[in-house]
Amino acid sequence: QVQLVESGGGLVQAGGSLRLSCAASTNTFSSYAMGWVRQAPGKEREFVAAAKWSGSSTHYADSVKGRFTMSRDNAKNTVYLQMNSPKPDDTAVYYCAGDLKLHNIVILAAEAWGQGTQVTVSS
Repeated sequence: QVQLVESGGGLVQAGGSLRLSCAASTNTFSSYAMGWVRQAPGKEREFVAAAKWSGSSTHYADSVKGRFTMSRDNAKNTVYLQMNSPKPDDTAVYYCAGDLKLHNIVILAAEAWGQGTQVTVSS
């Protein structure tokens, strides 16, 4: 079973930038679709972005499209979420998610989850 560990969260000013990382401990990382999900205080979890194992197809929530970019490095078993021009509404705990099927990440039913990393965007 894949284990995921996020890092890179913290406090960022609106309009700034922040990069989250997610390291996966598995020998089959390249077989997994990977993604990011977030949960703001008092709200339900929300899909952010996901990419197939090849990275050739990346999906984004409308709320982050054009501002966030997801990438993956299969050689390092790591995925990234580059957050540009974040807004206060992006404040949330960000979770890394992994599954053999990208669709399961989109519907928040992924097989594997990280512990989450807090991102706070100040205005």
